[in-house]
Amino acid sequence: MNIPFKRAVLLFSTVVLLLSLGLAGCSKEGAASGGGEAAALKMAPMDGMPAEVRNAPAAVQQGYQFAVANPDLLQQIPCYCGCGAMGHTSNYACYVNAVDANGAITFDFHSLGCSICVDITQDVMRLAREGKQTPEIRAYIDETYAQYGPSNIPE
Repeated sequence: MNIPFKRAVLLFSTVVLLLSLGLAGCSKEGAASGGGEAAALKMAPMDGMPAEVRNAPAAVQQGYQFAVANPDLLQQIPCYCGCGAMGHTSNYACYVNAVDANGAITFDFHSLGCSICVDITQDVMRLAREGKQTPEIRAYIDETYAQYGPSNIPE
């Protein structure tokens, strides 16, 4: 198949342009704003999680890993699934029941079966990766999830 010279140059230029754009997406700046976001979050290791969590879907596993590694943030974020009636006082409580003086965690397995808890945590993770501060994250969660029920954070 004989391609005229001008078409070959155009095809070559297009390929170079596409490769350049693709490589730009792999640069450090691209990773900070796009592809490599999950690496920027502090996450607890999966090997420290109970079997129920290790066998859960990926989003649930990530929720538990994030909760364990970021208690200060998630304790300031409400849940709107109705779990306040269970004694939960934040989104963190949907994952962690207690931490003893030695750092041993007693897990709460509520989030294994509650998509609202996990969705809230996934949104917190996304917003944290985007560089949002706690008040902005809280405002987004309140605005997005208040329609599902009352906040579980005592006011």
